Amino acid sequence: MDPYLTAAIADCQRAGILVSAIYAPGAGHFGHSYWINYWGQIYLAKLTEETGGEGYYIGFVGSAPDFSPYLKDATNRLDHQYLLTFLAQPQKKSGLRPVKLRTELHNVDLVSADEVYVPAAQ
Repeated sequence: MDPYLTAAIADCQRAGILVSAIYAPGAGHFGHSYWINYWGQIYLAKLTEETGGEGYYIGFVGSAPDFSPYLKDATNRLDHQYLLTFLAQPQKKSGLRPVKLRTELHNVDLVSADEVYVPAAQ
């Protein structure tokens, strides 16, 4: 694991920030590097997944794509988001705690961060 990615994920989770990203291949020398494109997509996928956001991937190579469908989906997600408030059981030490959402409704896709920051007990 990349320590910078791990720290970025933890910082976002601690601050309650959901990250969404659109990955498009670069131009020039870096746009032709398979490894830079591959790891760029992998790291963005991990960041967006663990913070509860959405990752959009356009591919490894090619000309500049039309971003409209991705931006339309992102707008739809923002328009249909909800704030969930809950009480977490504090521990002796503050830190990130796993969270899992469930619903009794069928055909509902719940998206959230994998962990939330819980302060220490007072």
